[in-house]
This record gives sequence, structure tokens and C-alpha cells, in this order.
Amino acid sequence: MSETNLSEAAKPDPVDLSIGSRLRLRRLAMGLSQNTVAQSLGITFQQIQKYERGTNRIVASRLFRLAQVLQVPVQYFFMDLAQAQRPSTAESPGRTGDSLDRVPDLLSQRDTLRLVQAFSKIEDVSVRRQIYALVRTVGESDRIPDC
Repeated sequence: MSETNLSEAAKPDPVDLSIGSRLRLRRLAMGLSQNTVAQSLGITFQQIQKYERGTNRIVASRLFRLAQVLQVPVQYFFMDLAQAQRPSTAESPGRTGDSLDRVPDLLSQRDTLRLVQAFSKIEDVSVRRQIYALVRTVGESDRIPDC
């Protein structure tokens, strides 16, 4: 086997990467450690690390159990894959070129997850709306060129 084939074989499959990313995203959103998830499945935290990196594939029965532990339907792990098969923004009527395509990337960032977790704890709807308005305004001000 050539060196090129070896390096290609060592790369995780994009499907495994996507599923691992969704696993990590949900685990962090729930505030669970790799060890906690691993214990609930009867495996090691190192195995969860490998799943999240996409270096090990998740068999169907384990994926089903992971969905139960993380309180999501099994389809949750395939959402990014379904979106990747949809027409691009230019081909989709009614969609603007905003950051919708960047949502999976944003949600994989620790700061974004912390922000969402903190925001979801705010019970006062009017306060949540004010925070949203502030964040939207600040986000839009970054696009306005300096005078």
C-alpha cells in the first residue's frame, strides 16, 4: 500500500466525524462529562473520546443507547448529514446568505454552548428578549463600516 493510501485510510470517515461532533455537542449541552456518558454505557471515557473524534465508528445498538442517554432521537446524530444534502443557499428560495450554514460550526464551540446554557436558564421572557436584542444589535454593528 502506498503512503497516500495509508494516510487516506487513517483519516476518519466524514460521516463518523459528523456523528461524533453531534455526540460531543449534545453531551456538552447537557453538561455531561465523557466519563458520565461512558459509565452509563458501560464503556471507558477513552471510547467516548474516539467516538467524538470520529476515529471509532459507533455500531447501531450503541448509537441507539447513546440517543437514550442523551435524550435525543437517533435521527439527531444524522441532522448535519441531511442538511449537507440539501440545495445550497443560492438554490434555496427564501433563504438569505446569513449564518444558517454556520450553525453546526458555531454550536461546536465551547463559548457558544456556555452562552446557550446560560441563556436557557433565564426564566424571565422579557429579559431573554432584551438580551437577544442586545446580541443582535452588537452582531449587526460589526457589519457596519466605520465612518
